[in-house]
Amino acid sequence: MHVSLFDFDLPEDRIALRPVAPRDAARILVVRPENALRFDDRIVRELPDLLQPGDILVANDTRVIPARLFGVRVRGESAARIEAMLHQRVSGERWRAFLRPAKKVDIGERIRFGDASAGGALHLASLEAELIEKGEGGEALLQFSLTGPALDEAIARIGHLPLPPYIAGKRPEDEHDRKDYQTLFAEKEGAVAAPTAGLHFTPELMERLAKAGIETARVTLHVGAGTFLPMKAEDTRDHIMHAEWGDITPETAAQLNAARARGGRIVAIGTTSMRLLESAAADDGTIKPFAAATDIFITPGYRFKAVDALMTNFHLPKSTLFMLVSAFSGLDCMKAAYAHAIAQGYRFYSYGDASLLFPKREGNS
Repeated sequence: MHVSLFDFDLPEDRIALRPVAPRDAARILVVRPENALRFDDRIVRELPDLLQPGDILVANDTRVIPARLFGVRVRGESAARIEAMLHQRVSGERWRAFLRPAKKVDIGERIRFGDASAGGALHLASLEAELIEKGEGGEALLQFSLTGPALDEAIARIGHLPLPPYIAGKRPEDEHDRKDYQTLFAEKEGAVAAPTAGLHFTPELMERLAKAGIETARVTLHVGAGTFLPMKAEDTRDHIMHAEWGDITPETAAQLNAARARGGRIVAIGTTSMRLLESAAADDGTIKPFAAATDIFITPGYRFKAVDALMTNFHLPKSTLFMLVSAFSGLDCMKAAYAHAIAQGYRFYSYGDASLLFPKREGNS
C-alpha cells in the first residue's frame, strides 16, 4: 500500500508536551468500527466501565533506560561531538545505536562519552566505545570499554532520557520526565522509548479494574529507537522494521489462553503489547511462550489472531503505528476517528490522550 494513504493533517498545538495529572484523567476515545461515525468520548479512569468482567489487559513491563549519550570523537588535532542513541543490546559490552552525525566517525575509531550540562558543556567520563560496524541511516555497532552491570551503571550515570523528537525538539528533558516517561508497570530495563499507552494507569485505576473482574497480565517488549524513525519508503512493502526483543513467559501464556477459553477478551495496552502477542500467536489464536526478537510489521490486510481490543495513544501521520491501528479497526474508520479527535481537542503522541479500539468486521475497510 502507498504510504500516502496513511497521511493526515495534524495541527502543531495538538502535540502534548506534558502528561495530564493524574494520569488516568486523560481522555480516551472509544472506537467501534460498526459505529464509525458515532465515537464515544470518555476518560481513562472510566476504563472498568468500558470493558467486561473476565477481560484481561496485557501491559508491557519494559523500563526506559537513559539511552541518549553525548560524546566526542578525537582524531589527531581534530574533534567532533557525537550523539549516540542506543537501541539494541547485542552482548554485555556491545550495543547497536544511531549516531549523529555518523559521517564524523570511521570504523575502528573511539568515542569518549560524558555528561552534557544544561549549558551545553560536555564533561567527559571514563566511558569509551569503539565503532565496529556502520550501517544505513546512521546505525552503528559500538563496543564499549565496560561490560555488564558496570556498563549499565555508567549509562545510567551519564545517559539522558530519550524523549521523542517531537518533544525533545521543543523543550529539554527535565526531572519531571524521569518519572513521567515511565509506566506504572515499568520493571525490566531495556527500552529506549516508553510503551506510552501504559502511561495512563494509576494504582487507583488498577484497583478499580481488579474489583470489576478485569485481570492484568505482563509481557516484555524492549521498545527500540526504530519507533522514532520516519517511513522513507513510498510503499509499505519496501519498509524494513527494526527488530525488538520480546518475552512472554509460559505462565503468562497460560494465563492469557485460560482467560480467552473462559470467554474473556485479550485487551492489549499499547501497540508494543499487541505486536508481541501477535508474534507469539499460533494460527488458531493460541498464545505460545515467546523469547526472541520480533520485527513484525502490521498493515491493513493482516489477520489478527491474539488481540480482541487495543488501548493506544494517537500516532503520527504515515507512521507504522497508524498503519497498525488502521489494520485493526479499518483505515477509513481510523481516519474518521482521528479527524474527530483533532476537532475535539484530543492531545496526541507520547504524553497525549488515549483511544480504545475494537476490531473491524470482515468486509469493512
